[in-house]
Amino acid sequence: MAANKGRDTKPEKLLRSALHRQGLRYRVGARPLPGLRRTADVVFRKDRVAVFVDGCYWHGCPEHHRPAKKGAAFWQEKIAGNRARDADTNEKLRDAGWLVIRVWEHEDPEAAAQEVVKAVRRRRAMNAGAQGR
Repeated sequence: MAANKGRDTKPEKLLRSALHRQGLRYRVGARPLPGLRRTADVVFRKDRVAVFVDGCYWHGCPEHHRPAKKGAAFWQEKIAGNRARDADTNEKLRDAGWLVIRVWEHEDPEAAAQEVVKAVRRRRAMNAGAQGR
């Protein structure tokens, strides 16, 4: 378990590189909300966009997750807890006005980056329109 990285995983780095090539700048491994002890993988603070790159095993990807054979009950509970925490995080951030984007580790980083870029630019346009009033 010690070899499993909590941040700077290959899928995260590929997504961040793609976002950087698109000209976006962001915070890495930051807490979107000060009182919430959870960190997003990529955070656009001014635009209130939080991006999470979820591992297929750890977050129970419906396409790739394969249940453990040893200690199955423990791991089933662990994955269920992770998914519940993800849902809670999504809800708390959305309630605070944040846009939450979740990307599975198996997704194409370039395609995921395009979705993030669109979302960030949409939020920026909305914010610019609101300030112009």
